[in-house]
Order: sequence, then structure tokens, then C-alpha cells
Amino acid sequence: MQRIGILTSGGDAPGMNAAVRAAVRSAIYYEMEVYGIERGYEGLLDGDIREMKVSSVSDILQRGGTILRTARSDRFMTPEGQKRAVDMLENFEIDSLVVVGGDGSFRGALELSKHGVCVMGVPGTIDNDLGYTDYTIGFDTAVNTVLGAISNIRDTSSSHERTTIIEVMGRRCGDIAIHAGLTGGAEHVLIPEEDDNINALCRKVIEGRKRGKLHSIIIKAEGVAMPSQELADIIKERTGLETKIVILGYIQRGGSPSARDRMLASRMAFKAVELIKEGSVNKAIGVIGDEIVHFDMAEALEMKRPFDEGIMKMANILSI
Repeated sequence: MQRIGILTSGGDAPGMNAAVRAAVRSAIYYEMEVYGIERGYEGLLDGDIREMKVSSVSDILQRGGTILRTARSDRFMTPEGQKRAVDMLENFEIDSLVVVGGDGSFRGALELSKHGVCVMGVPGTIDNDLGYTDYTIGFDTAVNTVLGAISNIRDTSSSHERTTIIEVMGRRCGDIAIHAGLTGGAEHVLIPEEDDNINALCRKVIEGRKRGKLHSIIIKAEGVAMPSQELADIIKERTGLETKIVILGYIQRGGSPSARDRMLASRMAFKAVELIKEGSVNKAIGVIGDEIVHFDMAEALEMKRPFDEGIMKMANILSI
């Protein structure tokens, strides 16, 4: 009987529980034994591993976070740590490992594959920064969380007739900022993929005020080099308008996953188990269009998604 392990690693993302549920139940359906590994690679090193049954994943589909919990592990980054991880998998006779996480988690899985462990990567990160897949689990929910914040902040910004900079997550990827800015009607979006044009930003704020706009919403990705406070000071100095900063932070990682994230997580994790059943090894699961795809893990980590200049152009045009 095949034994598979599943862990969630790195930053949590809405939909991780849906992926865990799909992996556990599909594996049991295919008559495999499934073991949940607590706290990611850190828990693997400590042998924090338990067998999971169908009932182990009951009533978790709608929950944010991860029931397996997650942690970052400096110990695992060493050759000694990776050797200990392989030994621990052998102790529990686990022959395949499903890893739900982002770039760092996948790179950890790739190291395990070099020691003969079969790994399957399911992309769980709100940042949407993996180049081989159109979308990652948690991204859609995070964007919707930002949209809710934009609506609330717009109310108070209008009341006080002020400019507000909303800083969102995404590391070096501006996807959350672009999608939330476009669909939330922001006046300007700043992303790390493009150079800052402070002149154009200030001009847009001034022109909007001349047309009678009571407020301006600026979405800024955390990967933008200029600190938010410095940007706020420049805008206030050049426009004469009060400018506030709202850093949304970890609120973007929480909450019940959207239907889209639940579906994506379920499809991807189900595919990971099917690939294990078929004898495939070391794959990264993704989605292109509406098709669930998979690539060699090492190949997937080298793939870069080209920046979609068209969607940024549209966001700029619609925000005039």
C-alpha cells in the first residue's frame, strides 16, 4: 500500500484546507494511507506526523488558514536537516510527499527529490508569484479581502476629503495590487514590475480634485522600493492634500476561501494524488486557462511569467 504525506509550508493561504481535504480523501479513495505532517518542514524534522482518515478533514473546506499549521524552518535549509527529513519519511514509510506552499516550499521539496523522495507541489500562496501557473491558491480570496478594505476606506476618505495609500502584500509580484486596484476603482496602482511615476500620480490626484473628486485611493504593492511613508510625504507636499497610509498586512491571508479558491485547491490536490497513483514523480501542479497542468518541479521553478502590460494599461486608462 502506498503511503503519502502532506504538509503545508510557508505563509498560510485561504484554500490550503481545501487542498488538504482533497488530497486526503482522494488518496483514501485510491486505497492509499495518508499522513498529515504538522508545522511544515519543521514538524517533519520533529516527526510530528499523524495518520489521517476521512473524518480528519471533515468541516474544513470553508476554513481559512491550515489545520496542519505551518512554520518556517531554518534547520531544514541545511544538508543535515534535509537528511534528517528524508530519514523521518523513511521511518514512517512515506514514499510520496504533497507540499502545499509557495516558492520557498517548492524549493525545499526539490531538495528532497534529490534524495529520492517523490514530491508533488500544490501552489498555495496569496502572492500569485509562481511563474508556471496562472493562479495560486489563496490569491482570489486575498484580492476580495483587499476589495472589502477599499470599500471601507473609501467611505472615510470621502468624509475627510483625503488621499489614502493602501499597501497590499505580494512580495515582488504586483498581481494583488493590480487586480484589486482595477476592480476596486483605485486612482493609481504602484507595482514593483514598473518604475514609479510620481509625477503622473500627483497630477492625477490634482486633476481628480479639480473635477470634484472628494478622495483618491492609491494601491501600492509591498514590493515597491519607495517606502509608503515617503510616498505619502511627497504626495502631501506636491498636492497640498492630506495623505494617510493603510497597511493591510496579514488580514489578506485570513478568512474563508472564495469558491474559486476552493475549486482550484480541490482540483490541484486531486491531480497531485492522481499523478502519484500513476507513478509520476516530482511535479508542480498548476492551472493555465481552465486546465490543470503539471511541470517538472525544477523546470517550474525556473519559469517566469511575463508581466501583463495590457491589464496595467487598462487599469491606468479606466482610472482617469
